Amino acid sequence: MTSALPRWVAALALLSGLVWAALLCQQHLAGTASVIDRFETVLLDLRITLAGERPAPENITIVAIDDRTVSEVGTYPLDRKTLAELVTGIREAGAAAIAIDILLSGESTETDDAALAATLESLPAVIAAAARVADAQQTASAVPVVREALAPDPRFAETATVGLVNIVTDDGGTPRHIPLLFLSGSGLQPSFGLKALELASGRTPSLTEEGVRIGDRVQPLDLGWHLALNYYGPAETVDTISAARLLDGDPVDLHGRLAVLGVTATAVGDRFATPFDPVMPGVEIQATGIANLLDGSALLRTGAIRLTDAAAALTITLLGLAAIAFLPLAPAVFFYIALLAGWLALTMILFGQGQWLNAALPFAASLPPVIALLLSRQVFERLRSQKLARASAALSRFQSPKLAGRVAEDPTFLAVPKEQDAAMLFVDLSGYTGLSEELGPVRTRDFLKEFHTIVVDVVSQYDGVVLDFMGDGAMLGFGIPDASAEDPANAAGCCFELERRVSQWIADAGMAGRISRVRVGAHVGEVVLSRLGHDSQQQIAATGDCVNVAARLLEVAKDHDASVVLSSDLMRATSAMTELDYSPPRQATVAIRGRQQELTVGLWRSGEIPPGFVAPGGTG
Repeated sequence: MTSALPRWVAALALLSGLVWAALLCQQHLAGTASVIDRFETVLLDLRITLAGERPAPENITIVAIDDRTVSEVGTYPLDRKTLAELVTGIREAGAAAIAIDILLSGESTETDDAALAATLESLPAVIAAAARVADAQQTASAVPVVREALAPDPRFAETATVGLVNIVTDDGGTPRHIPLLFLSGSGLQPSFGLKALELASGRTPSLTEEGVRIGDRVQPLDLGWHLALNYYGPAETVDTISAARLLDGDPVDLHGRLAVLGVTATAVGDRFATPFDPVMPGVEIQATGIANLLDGSALLRTGAIRLTDAAAALTITLLGLAAIAFLPLAPAVFFYIALLAGWLALTMILFGQGQWLNAALPFAASLPPVIALLLSRQVFERLRSQKLARASAALSRFQSPKLAGRVAEDPTFLAVPKEQDAAMLFVDLSGYTGLSEELGPVRTRDFLKEFHTIVVDVVSQYDGVVLDFMGDGAMLGFGIPDASAEDPANAAGCCFELERRVSQWIADAGMAGRISRVRVGAHVGEVVLSRLGHDSQQQIAATGDCVNVAARLLEVAKDHDASVVLSSDLMRATSAMTELDYSPPRQATVAIRGRQQELTVGLWRSGEIPPGFVAPGGTG
């Protein structure tokens, strides 16, 4: 079934849907946080989980201040003398550089501070600073603005570089981005990971419009030079050793590696949920970001990819709305679901290549307008169905319900005439002309209405249709619109039942003196079904020799003083369909006006109707 939507409704839905999708796309392109991000992170985690774990680069090792370390040292936080020993051990193990994810602020002894400062001078090092940015849940839309910074002791900042360790989490607390730049009152400040990259690679990275250049390679970044994290696996997927091993003097090989020193001990330090692990130490988050920069495996979420997301959202919205508006409903819904499924499949395939397409945006952009249009279409189609039902009911008052229903289902029904077998029956009342003059128009109408009601009731009982009412007569058809082997027997049964019912009604109404009898004639043969009339006003008609013969049988009934006249063709066809053994009380071969060939007929007067005659499909 095609859509019942008015064109203005479809146009309004398309326009409204595109405006809605455009607003969401604008937010996405600007990197503005929205409720869509919550659904996107769920779909992102699903893609990460399905992609599975992968090896971390070998040139980075986490030196963990873990439970064993805290237990052996006996205090937490570790004093700066112990930290100096750790840095010394890392240097002696051959590390190329060290990144200390510990805030070296607060009070300490002069001796310990001096020892730590001296060891930091012996090895390329970056130490952590933290900042309070303008937005606590800063999104990847712009360079974070530092409102207040917690810097390390100036003594350490003189011997090592400093980088900010702030990360960007989603609403669920999972780190998704690491900003590589921060804007403070003194200008742009590098992140902890960016400075660690410089130390580990031995090259000074430079920022381009959409990424960071590392030697000959450019790592694309998200808006505001945010690095989109691509996790390797659960905690300790990045190579991790206990700091206690270095303090105990165990042999450790860190040759050429970047050592990231941080806290992993239980109940101390920061913890985050990740797609692989409900609890991952903050130092491993930082190490993951640095490793992504080193091996170039960070998720690709550039401005061009965001434009792809927006284009997909607008296209799916437009195509989904157009399908719902103009296609049959079932294919339209299937097409729309296929569009969404195709987009999900594409995001999964490209995720395997490191591209982070937004899986949720096309859903959020298209679902509300598509569902709204779908509900609107159902309302309009229900209204149309009700209107068609009313029209069909009204049409049934002027056409047989069977024919009216067929026309309602198929407006092209009988646009081309067709030939088929049918049984035709004519009925009229003898003496009606004088009666109508006596009764006058109003009472005549009431009289005919009662007569026509009997005709409709009986013909419906025998699965026939009324093709036309002609004053005191009617033309009935059996096998119209669809032929059946039972049509002749139904027509014969209808003849006898009509004679019985109408005769009884005449007697009960006290009209026996004015209406002498009811006459019924029936014949079977080939008819032509077609639409007759003008293009703007038509009726379904049956024509052909069979119709003419059936009509002329009423004259035969009058000439032979009979109430029911059946052609021999109809009687033979009826006998083949019923086990009743009956023969007409009289039989005659008669000439049919307008027809050269004579016809043998069976004749019955009112009292000669066979009792208990039941045609297939009838009730007797």
